Amino acid sequence: MKRCFYTQNGPKAVGPYATAVIHAGVAYLSGMIPMVPDTGKLAEGGIQAQARQVLQNVCTVLSEMNLSPADVLKTTIYLTDLQNFAAVNEIYASVFGPDFPARSCVEISALPMGALIEIEATAIAD
Repeated sequence: MKRCFYTQNGPKAVGPYATAVIHAGVAYLSGMIPMVPDTGKLAEGGIQAQARQVLQNVCTVLSEMNLSPADVLKTTIYLTDLQNFAAVNEIYASVFGPDFPARSCVEISALPMGALIEIEATAIAD
């Protein structure tokens, strides 16, 4: 049976979806953009600021679920410009290293609210 999770401290959904769904010991976190939870606006300052904010949002939601970055099995990163790949990698490594999850990273044409980055994650949720 699936269980829906809705964040209290992370960014609110910009559409009709749960922050995460837990099923059979696995948590599937919906894609998160670099929205500042207190303001509902995107983090300002370019890709570095947005990468830090989106990863902070992921960590906030994981913490609310009594999980940590070490529990993450797989992430998918969506970038509107793959030229930002190296900058994102540096920030990403500081959150998920040294035992990194599996990952995909793709360039897409646009993200909600004009975000430069979105990250979704799958984690162990025993």
